[in-house]
Amino acid sequence: MATGERPMDAARRRELARRVLDGYASGPDAPVQATARALAKIDRAVALVLVEGVSDQIAVETAAAGRGRDLDAERVAVVPIGGAHATGRFLASLGPLHPQVRLAGLCDLPEVDIVRRGLAAAGFGVPLTQADLAKLGFFVCVDDLEDELIRALGVETVEAVLDSQGDLGSFRTLQGQPAWRDRRPEAQLRRFMGSGSRRKSRYARLLVEAAVARDALPRPLDRLLAYVGAH
Repeated sequence: MATGERPMDAARRRELARRVLDGYASGPDAPVQATARALAKIDRAVALVLVEGVSDQIAVETAAAGRGRDLDAERVAVVPIGGAHATGRFLASLGPLHPQVRLAGLCDLPEVDIVRRGLAAAGFGVPLTQADLAKLGFFVCVDDLEDELIRALGVETVEAVLDSQGDLGSFRTLQGQPAWRDRRPEAQLRRFMGSGSRRKSRYARLLVEAAVARDALPRPLDRLLAYVGAH
C-alpha cells in the first residue's frame, strides 16, 4: 500500500481492477468480444478513447482503475479499433459526434501519419505535429505502449514481473536464440511479450499495475487519463 493510502482507497482500487478483468473473456474470440463490449457503450458515452488493440484497451482501463477511477461511471468508452489504419473508417462509421462527446486516443509513433490522415478525413482538423494531436486528445507512444512500459519500469522490474508469472525461463530461452541474443534487453522483452495476443494482453495488465504501484505510468498514458478526466 502506498504511504498515506487509506484502506478504503486500496479496496476501491482492487474492486475496480477486478471489474476491469471480469469484462474480458478468454480464448480466440476474446478480441471480438472485447470490441463488442466497448462498442455497446458508445451511445451513452461522453468520451471515446480510440486504441489500436485489446491489449491497449486493457492497459488504459487498468491504469484508470489503479488511479481509483471508474471509467464506466464516467461514461468513458475505450474502443479497440483494430489498428491505426482503421481510424478514418471507424470515425466515418460513427457519423457526426455530439458536441459534448470528447474524442481521445493512443497511437504508436510509426502510425502517426495514418492517424493524422484519419482524423483529417473525418473532419477533426489537420494535426501536423504531435502537439496538434495532443490538443485533439491523441497521445503518441514511442514505438508502442509495451516499449513505453518497459522503459518506465526498467528491465530489472519487468523481468521480476515475468518471474512472478513463471515466464522468466522462457524469456531466457528467447534471449539465447541466434536471432535475438545480440539484441538489447528492451527489444527482447517486447518480442517476448508480443508473441501471442493472450500474453500481450496479460502483460499489458501486469506491467500497468506495476507502473501504477511505482507511480511510473508512461507519459502518453498518464496524459490520456488526465485529458479524459479534465473536461
